[in-house]
Amino acid sequence: MTRIPRPSPEAILAAFPELAPYARDAVVLHPERGKPEAGSSSIGGTLLWPSDEAWPECSLPDEGSPAGSPATPMVPVAQIYRRDMPGPWWPAGPDLLQILWCPNEHWDPPAQQADGCPVLEVRWRQAADVKSRLTTRPLPLRCDEDGYLPQACSVTAEYLTDFPFRDELPPELRPRLEELVRETGDGGDVITRLAGWKLGGWPTWHLSHPTVYRCGECGTGMMLLFTVASDDRTGVVVGRWGDLRIFTCPVDHRHAFQADLH
Repeated sequence: MTRIPRPSPEAILAAFPELAPYARDAVVLHPERGKPEAGSSSIGGTLLWPSDEAWPECSLPDEGSPAGSPATPMVPVAQIYRRDMPGPWWPAGPDLLQILWCPNEHWDPPAQQADGCPVLEVRWRQAADVKSRLTTRPLPLRCDEDGYLPQACSVTAEYLTDFPFRDELPPELRPRLEELVRETGDGGDVITRLAGWKLGGWPTWHLSHPTVYRCGECGTGMMLLFTVASDDRTGVVVGRWGDLRIFTCPVDHRHAFQADLH
């Protein structure tokens, strides 16, 4: 079956102008195996890490070590430079986003992190502040699944306009969105919830009803920052070939993030 390409945002909004207030910028990251350097945006690549800053470790209980010891170094998941992917997801100041995780499943993770998945660490920094770079990172001491060890990939950024799942719209708009999806998706959905490794945009919600996450520090509704996708190219598998999403507070990026597994 020939897949119908996704219509342009202009065509989508021409057919359904009521969607305009719900449009969000997004960048889909297309990975390609390689050896990205610390100065590049990447998945599973070398991070620009200060030599005088401790590398994150995890000492929480996991399947391989119920006591959580010895602490195991985390592994790089993604590094994004503002210059490569500018957009509304950047707070004032930082120009570098780094995401790491412990490559082990945790069934009793810290609050606001997802059960049954790696424990995450999110770092914002200014690249110019890194005067002396760490050249050799510590390797994890244990790993539950190969799918938690991202293969080093360079990334190509594709800017797109994302639209929400029907249940995130007011009830009166949902039937029209369902009709538009049927008209353009050949049995699938090429209109909403862009799939893949993604910066910004809307969550996918393939398997569960939408959830509104609120910042635990100020109560503001959180926004999707980053989606980790199960993917053959990167070798990442989370959940049942699903997505791991990171939500952040739009008021203050220093407030604790929320992660879920879908």
